[in-house]
Amino acid sequence: MAIAAIEKLIIQLCKLPGVGRKTAQRYAYFILGMDKDQTRDMAVALLDAAENVHPCPVCGMYTDLERCEICSDPRRTDELLCVVSDPKDVVAMEKTREYMGKYHVLFGSLSPMDGIGPNELHINALLERCQSGTVKEVILATDSDAKGDVTASYIAKLLRPLDITVTRIARGIPIGGNLEYIDEVTLQKALEGRQKI
Repeated sequence: MAIAAIEKLIIQLCKLPGVGRKTAQRYAYFILGMDKDQTRDMAVALLDAAENVHPCPVCGMYTDLERCEICSDPRRTDELLCVVSDPKDVVAMEKTREYMGKYHVLFGSLSPMDGIGPNELHINALLERCQSGTVKEVILATDSDAKGDVTASYIAKLLRPLDITVTRIARGIPIGGNLEYIDEVTLQKALEGRQKI
């Protein structure tokens, strides 16, 4: 009882991260249950984003302008550069409302087993920005997993010859966390990253 249009929709929805066939099927039937105006609005929004949103030529953050709002903001310093893996990481960092530097999006992390090496990431563009002489500190804010750690170590090694301070975001116990519920690796990282008070 396969209907070609529904099957095609399910196949497309399966391409979303974390969406398996059953979830895609639920989404497909939900979409089919929407009224035609809602479905049309969703389709228009998808097409609009696909046609008008692009990576900023400076930092890589998504924008619908020539340069993103962060790179165009004169209140932000060019001396501080935060390196992240994905555009969604910029959004997470911006929620702190504390960071007033600029960003550089790598669009992934090093993963030789997945065929992702330095040439697949925006590492050369990062080096060019750092060699300009404006950047004084690079904050490596990649994920705290094996891929993120390898990426941060690789970039730190590349930047070592330049006269730039390279730092890594802290890792450890979350605010409000109880020690008895924290895993060993997180506790180890918290001990390694301890600070004098």
